[in-house]
Amino acid sequence: MTIISKLTVNEVAYDVIDLPAEVGHQLRSLPYIHRILLENVLRTAGEDAARAKAAIIDWLATGSSELEIQFLPNRVMMHDTTCGPALVDIAGMRSALAEAGYDPALLNPVVPVDVSTDHSLAVDVFGHSASLELNMKREFERNAERYRFMKWATNTLTGFRVHPPGTGIMHTLNLERLATVVSTLEKDGRRWAAPDTLIGTDSHTPMINGIGVLAWGVGGLEAESVFFGMPVSLRVPDVVGVRLTGRLGDGVLATDLALTVTHILRKIDLQDKYVEFYGPGVSLLTAGDRSVVANMTPEFGGNSGYFPVDGRTLDYLRTTGRTSEQVELVEAFTKRVGLWFDPDEKPRYTHVVEIDLSAIEPSLAGPTRPHDRISVGETSAAISSMKRDAVVSAHTSEPNDGAVAIAAITSCTNTSDPRLVIAAGLLARKARALGLHPAPWVKTSLAPGSPTAERYLRRSGLLQDLEAVGFGIVGYGCTTCIGNSGPLTEPIAVAMKDRGILPVAVLSGNRNFPGRVHPQLEAGFLASPPLVVAFALAGTVELNILTDVIGRSSDGQAVTLSMLWPTSQEIDEAVTLAADAMDFKRAYDEAEASKAWRELEAPTTTLFPWDETSTYIRRPPFAGFGKGSLLGTYDAHPLIVVGDDITTDHISPAGAIRAQSETGRYLVELGEVPTDLNVHASRRGNWESMVRGLYTNRTVQNFLGVEIPPGSTIHAPSGELLPLWSAANRYAESKQSVVIVAGERYGMGSSRDWAAKGASLLGARAVLAVSFERIHRSNLIGMGVLPMRLPEGLGPDELALRSGDLIEIHADAGLIAPRCPIDVVIRRRDGEITRFRATTAIETVAEVEMLKAGGILPLMLKNLVATERTSI
Repeated sequence: MTIISKLTVNEVAYDVIDLPAEVGHQLRSLPYIHRILLENVLRTAGEDAARAKAAIIDWLATGSSELEIQFLPNRVMMHDTTCGPALVDIAGMRSALAEAGYDPALLNPVVPVDVSTDHSLAVDVFGHSASLELNMKREFERNAERYRFMKWATNTLTGFRVHPPGTGIMHTLNLERLATVVSTLEKDGRRWAAPDTLIGTDSHTPMINGIGVLAWGVGGLEAESVFFGMPVSLRVPDVVGVRLTGRLGDGVLATDLALTVTHILRKIDLQDKYVEFYGPGVSLLTAGDRSVVANMTPEFGGNSGYFPVDGRTLDYLRTTGRTSEQVELVEAFTKRVGLWFDPDEKPRYTHVVEIDLSAIEPSLAGPTRPHDRISVGETSAAISSMKRDAVVSAHTSEPNDGAVAIAAITSCTNTSDPRLVIAAGLLARKARALGLHPAPWVKTSLAPGSPTAERYLRRSGLLQDLEAVGFGIVGYGCTTCIGNSGPLTEPIAVAMKDRGILPVAVLSGNRNFPGRVHPQLEAGFLASPPLVVAFALAGTVELNILTDVIGRSSDGQAVTLSMLWPTSQEIDEAVTLAADAMDFKRAYDEAEASKAWRELEAPTTTLFPWDETSTYIRRPPFAGFGKGSLLGTYDAHPLIVVGDDITTDHISPAGAIRAQSETGRYLVELGEVPTDLNVHASRRGNWESMVRGLYTNRTVQNFLGVEIPPGSTIHAPSGELLPLWSAANRYAESKQSVVIVAGERYGMGSSRDWAAKGASLLGARAVLAVSFERIHRSNLIGMGVLPMRLPEGLGPDELALRSGDLIEIHADAGLIAPRCPIDVVIRRRDGEITRFRATTAIETVAEVEMLKAGGILPLMLKNLVATERTSI
């Protein structure tokens, strides 16, 4: 019997799960993550609560477990480009229900869903006083149809709330406005206090872990299941403890810490593991510092990067305008149930990593991966191997190799911590006073995570300084970080075309994969906001920015970084000057009252009125009762074979659509303007558009043959070189199975479920990879596609597959289980045979059931229909 106690705060009584009484002295040994999971199962799991509790407590014996629990979060968050596909799925499923004779309104969320509108904004205009206004205007012009679709959802789905363009990035919105840390819930006539928990359809959802809210990123498919009351099934997680000691040095910023942590933790296998920070160093980090580190969770490969609740959390809640009653509830609840952080506690962890904060130094990451940390002065050496035979210009007014094409203060990672943005403003102030300006070829931009940034920058007088050196506000959204960087400047475009130079991006974001920031840029460095400004002033990464001259003052004086860099004291003083807790509510209220959003007309019908001529919203073929399981024994052609570090950006791009591409030609044929096709991320509601963009990133190599263009393959029966989608159609028409083969860390990066939906639409029955990134692995299962891990030492290079080889897979539905062996036979076209055993990348029994049902969407519909029949 679960022990429930009363907690009274401000004369209001709450029921709480009494963790100290439930667990006793063992509570102090549990990671804080497990304490929250334990509270959740005791409150939500019903008859299964005792078994789930035993599974979590038993974890203490070895620091690992194979047992499953069911986690039911309080809420869900999405952004517009994952919300769009999810809503298309929901609209499609409602249509399928109606066609089957059921009430389509049966499909309705049972938990609150918040949607941000942050992934569509592009940097079309920069360096202009009207940049923000003009970019917002273009955003509505391009995306009005998608936004009407989102408004349809708010009209017909219960508990579904859309935050309009201008309200900022979902993670900043969550951090500054939505998160409560402790939630109050009404259930069965009882008032509960419980930990604030959520899942989000973005891999950077764990940013909210920085203030003690347990959350992680999932694909849109898994989020949809939670919408409709299905819990998240997971093994009792392994938790890696990161013990922090020491203190950050003067001038060392949260970005430097986050990049260092990412570099260290990427060396550890964190697949399906959680990370928790503890030790005395945690208490010396602000909530902003913690959130920057937690934001990089997907980059260091974990499910979470969790910081427990303490006094710093309460400081942040007060600073961002939460009520005193809410702050008092957070403190009283976490102390009462054992969730308040004690820096002297040493919980049991699966593995422990030690990091001395005093050893952290200013850092960058790049030039192609976010976990490749380098010292700030090493940029020139880092890009040396990427250079080609560019023609060098002797004119200082023209860019050469290493020219900074894009300098962007962008992303939730760094713009959600005011100290980092203010540090950039202080550097800009000193540069402005000396008469410095960015090189003429640099595209500069400032896109804060929320509209509050404009207020505190203006109050501190730093907004004018940033604008003076090119970093005016271009909008409130992901912009450059998600690939919506807009066109390059003409000098860069001409130099690339005529002289073959290698330009780079420098951004305060979280990802720098080739082609992500801009389809023409292969090199990029992640940096703190003040360093972004410094590199813009230098105009190049071909220098040691720590010591070399980065510009000349108006009187000819040589200027170095040390003359511009703000001290910690200067930053703290400016933060104090800028702070006003009332900013947050005022700024968000104003943004939520958007006139442009309010005036958008949208349907109010239960069923969405599909328009067959739409290029944005098309009914998807997979959003229905399905065709059954893809499991079985079969021979399959390898459709595409790729190497290591293939990200979801490589699989399903988010950036600009080129008119010459397969997607571009399809859209132009339907009447779209060739010069303004928007970005792939905005087209995720149109499966015909998306399937044509799969694997078209310029760096993707298909190992099935020599010099196969990105997004193409060899159709084995005919020997023809075809676009992937076209070859897939050929295989499907002849009822021939196909699979995908990949190397290590397949599917790393964004949580986008379209990378898995794409595999399904290409007809893949399985994906064989050396290793998978967690969210993509889950998304594949959600689409009914079986992920399998190749045996050690047998990756794509060793397999050496060629077009015409056949892969025989024995994956019968009756034998499939978590992490079970699968017999695989490769029958090569020359007659040679290779045999090996792969392992299913399945973690839970619930995932097995999903595969047997053909995916999560058919499973949800079947469950819904079964429940409806039972209730009749």
